[in-house]
Amino acid sequence: MLLLEGWPVTPLQPGRTESPERGWAYRGPVSIFGETGALAQLLSPSSRTPRSAMSSEPPPQPLQPPTHQTSVGLLDTPRTRDRSPSPLRGNVVPSPLPTRRTRTFSATVRASQGPVYKGVCKCFCRSKGHGFITPADGGPDIFLHISDVEGEYVPVEGDEVTYKMCSIPPKNEKLQAVEVVITHLAPGTKHETWSGHVISN
Repeated sequence: MLLLEGWPVTPLQPGRTESPERGWAYRGPVSIFGETGALAQLLSPSSRTPRSAMSSEPPPQPLQPPTHQTSVGLLDTPRTRDRSPSPLRGNVVPSPLPTRRTRTFSATVRASQGPVYKGVCKCFCRSKGHGFITPADGGPDIFLHISDVEGEYVPVEGDEVTYKMCSIPPKNEKLQAVEVVITHLAPGTKHETWSGHVISN
């Protein structure tokens, strides 16, 4: 017994007159050789069911157009954020920051023995911990670190101050203000103490 496309095929009984092409009988619903061209039609690839049709996976869905409309050019133009100029931006902050804690004893002694200068607070940022003083007699702004501020108030723009000066290591080419004392609070401004109390002047 032979198998053809999953169906059993047996030869005809001896003694029957069949042509060589019809020498086999087909055990199935319909004989392959019963009609002219049935074998070619059965073996033809086009008569077989493609595997894709037998797959249980659903066919891919076509892409849907977006439901919302975007205006042309709106997303391509980046939004610029308006920023107010910072008063600290125009001055060069020393790096690393020279603080009272990192200052040598000899530098502290020299600064304490130096003259007292007068100036006005140009800017000061408590969160950043530094600011600048404009000397009363002119000249470049003087760097001020938060650790060198004396008194109970946080300096603000316009406060009159006195200070001494100390060279900034390691090159000692620039100066910074030390022993800074607020002598007159800027009128019409709010001042904050180091403990967080706010007062109006």
